[in-house]
Amino acid sequence: MFDKQTYVNRRARLRSLVNDGIIIIFGNNESPCNYPSNGYYPFRQDSSFLYYFGLNRDGLVGVIDIDNNSETVFGNDIDIEDIVWYGSVDSVHDLAAQVGVEHTAPMRALKNTCNEALRQKRRIHFLPPYRHDIKIQIFDLLGIHPVQQKEAASMELIKAVVSMRSVKEQQEIEELERAAEIGYLMHTTAMRLTRPGVTEKFVGGQVDGIAHSYGAMTSFPTIYSQHGEIMHGNPSMSVLQAGRLALCDAGAETINNYCSDNTRTMPVSGTFTQRQLEIYSIVEACHDHVLEVAKPGVKYFDVHLAVCRLMTERLKELGLMKGDTDEAVAAGAHAMFLPHGLGHMMGMDVHDMEGLGQTNVGFDEETRPNLEQFGTNALRMGRRLQKGFVVTDEPGIYFIPALIDEWKADGHCKEFINFDLLETYKDFGGIRIEDDILITEDGCRFIGEKRIPYHPKDVEAFMQNNQ
Repeated sequence: MFDKQTYVNRRARLRSLVNDGIIIIFGNNESPCNYPSNGYYPFRQDSSFLYYFGLNRDGLVGVIDIDNNSETVFGNDIDIEDIVWYGSVDSVHDLAAQVGVEHTAPMRALKNTCNEALRQKRRIHFLPPYRHDIKIQIFDLLGIHPVQQKEAASMELIKAVVSMRSVKEQQEIEELERAAEIGYLMHTTAMRLTRPGVTEKFVGGQVDGIAHSYGAMTSFPTIYSQHGEIMHGNPSMSVLQAGRLALCDAGAETINNYCSDNTRTMPVSGTFTQRQLEIYSIVEACHDHVLEVAKPGVKYFDVHLAVCRLMTERLKELGLMKGDTDEAVAAGAHAMFLPHGLGHMMGMDVHDMEGLGQTNVGFDEETRPNLEQFGTNALRMGRRLQKGFVVTDEPGIYFIPALIDEWKADGHCKEFINFDLLETYKDFGGIRIEDDILITEDGCRFIGEKRIPYHPKDVEAFMQNNQ
């Protein structure tokens, strides 16, 4: 938790951005795993509640009354039964005082507050809910059916939250740097353990353990797989095989709930084959190209397209693509190899604020998503970059057998893709290199002081010297 004034200032600015009415920001409740008293661990608070109220306890709701210039934290104090099992915690009143909120009330009083606001026909602002218990609570409080709540959520509040959380404060950047330190330990652990005969599950479990040991948790379920062509390939019991590639996409979340997100691809045998090196070098060049072109005022959509053009040019040199580069990219032919976007916002959520609607977070009135074209429709971030944004830089090249078969059968983009040669890559897998970058005054830089090895010779040297 940051200092009290941080939260006081954030709520004051939020009040100035939302003109009138009351703002309700719901914290999370405990979430049961496989039976009621066995909850998912550790407890994870809602990120917007953390951002404005900073309290990492379940069962709390924050209300900001703009018209009457008052703030209240609603929640019930824990009883003796909880104290016996979990120990004593501060009262709701004491918790609220820690973040500069004067008023508190039991949760049952929130219904009266909402009823009075509805009676006076005041505007009630809330963010789109994503947990079913909160959807039921909103239904009870406001009478809005869960299927209507996404549309009923306040666009004014969404825009205000996005505008504030997008630009990171210095203390947030420092917290992201701490997350990067843990991420470095996670990925170098994966590199040390990757060798023939070890299971994916073992390596993935060790990587997760680093996150839990040094921070709060992983920032998302760890991806570690020899099938790098599967975007979200979670660790299986498969044994690592010589000659294959292993892709590790993992990140940490600090105690203060700021995230890292990195990807590395490494040769199971410790040395890249010539074919692997040819593809890897293209991804490496695309990854580094972002550092040259990403800066304030530039659309990340344009950075994405610049990477797609570079990738297409290099794949043409290998004979996998052909034809005019600009025409190929316009047709979406590159999506055969890169079916996702270049990156996404990063912060308290690994896909920062994505629950508020990706169009609201990664795009704006000027830059709209292309939802029709395969690959481009997966671009999560396209708007103009600003100083203080933190985004991921994660190009990749994947050889997905089912996608190859479908496009080949349909003749899709046949004027740009050499399907005969592509057939010989069906057992290749996939390669991705990902880092988190901070947009600075006149360019960008990596988040994290220590660089997880990613240049081929550095990856090979690290693996060979640390096993």
